[in-house]
Amino acid sequence: MREVIALVTVGGEYAGALGPFTVGSRWWSDVELVTEHLERVLGVPTSVLRLVEGVGEGTHGGTATYQVEAHGEPDRSALVTEPVHAFPDTPLRLPWAKPGGPAELLAWAGEHVTRTGEVRQKKTWNLSCVFWIETGAGRVWVKALPPFFAAEPIALRLVSGLDPTLVPEVVATAPLRVLLADAPGAPCWAPTPEQIRSVVPRLVAVQAALAGERHPGLPEVPNWSPEVDGSRERADALLGTGLPATLLHGDFHPGNWQSDGTTHQVIDWADAHWGHPALDAARLWTYLVPEIRPLLAEVWTAAWLEHVPDSDPAAALELAIPLVHVFNAVRYREFQANIEESEQVYHSGDPEYEIRRAQAALSSAPA
Repeated sequence: MREVIALVTVGGEYAGALGPFTVGSRWWSDVELVTEHLERVLGVPTSVLRLVEGVGEGTHGGTATYQVEAHGEPDRSALVTEPVHAFPDTPLRLPWAKPGGPAELLAWAGEHVTRTGEVRQKKTWNLSCVFWIETGAGRVWVKALPPFFAAEPIALRLVSGLDPTLVPEVVATAPLRVLLADAPGAPCWAPTPEQIRSVVPRLVAVQAALAGERHPGLPEVPNWSPEVDGSRERADALLGTGLPATLLHGDFHPGNWQSDGTTHQVIDWADAHWGHPALDAARLWTYLVPEIRPLLAEVWTAAWLEHVPDSDPAAALELAIPLVHVFNAVRYREFQANIEESEQVYHSGDPEYEIRRAQAALSSAPA
């Protein structure tokens, strides 16, 4: 649970504050329950634009204060008008965090699907803004992205062109936005052997097919952090294992796998880039319980040997496990350099944490 304070605007003008009130979800970026409450009280649909202030345990619990846009004239009797809050624009504020931004995103989605039921904002923060929309063909999801996640539409098109079962159906894409069919089921935070045997070889097959010349829309892995002794040498050794550079998911943890027991799909390709495929396997490795890690190593190694027989994927995975933390640290720093001040709290301490994990992993890794 968390407490919420909503600073409501109408047509870009401040109307008043509502709250604090309590919602069942602890996570600040999860706003579906927030807008449901606001709609009941204010009598009009709303969108959360951005986090103004968060006080709690990292990025959850405590009290989250949001700038909110009312889509219509609200019941002002529920609002406290003093003190007046102003929301001056900043260069790093993202389009969906400004008045009119969510409506423009939904208007784009409406060019490709016809709404037949509810529309709800699921999530918003500095990495994305996500709505779900009920249509005659079922639920679809529309997602807006920041410039440093521009590769997701490209990655989804590339993957779906080779294995449409690995990702949700792509309804439409445009720069910095995607519209996808619903991925059935739930996240696979504790993946079963069946799920690992299904998802991992299919990802490897796609990566093997895309290996070669880098697609121009995919960024390359950023430079390794000089703060971690041995990371550059280990990265050089990784390049010598015979596996090709290819499209990476970039955040291949099992929470980004969606399964209904029959269909197993991979979602959230926002971190997609061009790099060494062992980094995806290493990212997954760090999330698995020790008992199932040998299965991942076995399945991933066998899959790559099928496509590149003269490679050494087992050595690549061992080399990549410490390096994935270095990559994470570099990526978090990229986030911090490109998001506005009030949203920095979402990534506070993350680069330093990943550097410590990299240093610990490298100090215990075989030479």
